[in-house]
Amino acid sequence: MVQPWPRYQWPQGRDSAFCFTVDVDADSPYLWQQRAPEATRSLGQLEQRRFGPRMGIWRLLDLLDRFGVKGSFFVPGAVAEANPELLPAFLQRGHEIGLHGFFHEIVAQSSDAEFTGALEAAIEVFRRQTGAVPKGFRSPAWEMTPHMLAEVRRHGFWDSSLAGADHPYEIDGVVEVPVQWAIDDAVFFKFSGGGTDQWPPEAPGPILEGWLDEWEGLRRLNGLFMLTVHDWISGRAQRLRLLERLLERITTAPGVWIATVGEVAAYHAGSANAGRFVAASAIPGPVEPRRFGRTA
Repeated sequence: MVQPWPRYQWPQGRDSAFCFTVDVDADSPYLWQQRAPEATRSLGQLEQRRFGPRMGIWRLLDLLDRFGVKGSFFVPGAVAEANPELLPAFLQRGHEIGLHGFFHEIVAQSSDAEFTGALEAAIEVFRRQTGAVPKGFRSPAWEMTPHMLAEVRRHGFWDSSLAGADHPYEIDGVVEVPVQWAIDDAVFFKFSGGGTDQWPPEAPGPILEGWLDEWEGLRRLNGLFMLTVHDWISGRAQRLRLLERLLERITTAPGVWIATVGEVAAYHAGSANAGRFVAASAIPGPVEPRRFGRTA
């Protein structure tokens, strides 16, 4: 009989954890979409995304400084290369940096070889700009393949791309610090116009209420609140006010461990939790479709 996982144990008897993470996508997803020579160029969408490295990311950094929160910034290699001031600025302010693809490559549109090449190219950009290789990885669009997970393991990275639990766990030898779509700003606020089929952005009030409900619920369950925002989305004034109110609540609550993703991953690997929360293999065997009823 399969037994449910026990309650997760956080350091020093804390009841939950909180990570503030930023996917610094900027214009990299747009550049990936526009990689074909015949693609139509659109300055409207491009300029919206470039608001991120010009203004949005610096406002997010100032917000974190005011609350004394250290964040985890996942940066595509192309964004770091085009904005060489970013990685050093994140580190100078005491934050953590992690890999996030090169052009924010979509998994379904990339081969295994292309993923490996993009990862190696991004690593080289980080090494050249900071003198070191990051310890963590987050997949663009939060999708993974067995090959990608194997590459993450080969480099000795922890990962923050999957959503198989609401606290750290292990999958195919990789420490996974999970994400959740319900606490990602893009789900509610991503809108870039251009005549594309998109949803209208939500008002921040109900989103804040929902995020606070999720946070309170996770506290009771000894869970991890993994907030994910984007430079070009949450660097806008209205979303900054939402984040300010959220941080006012979380940073003044007792029993919450506020940490970077890397700190959480390192704690998990060195704690009694290691080996207790292990997912089944990420590499499924061949699936034979089941057929029901008569066939002609």
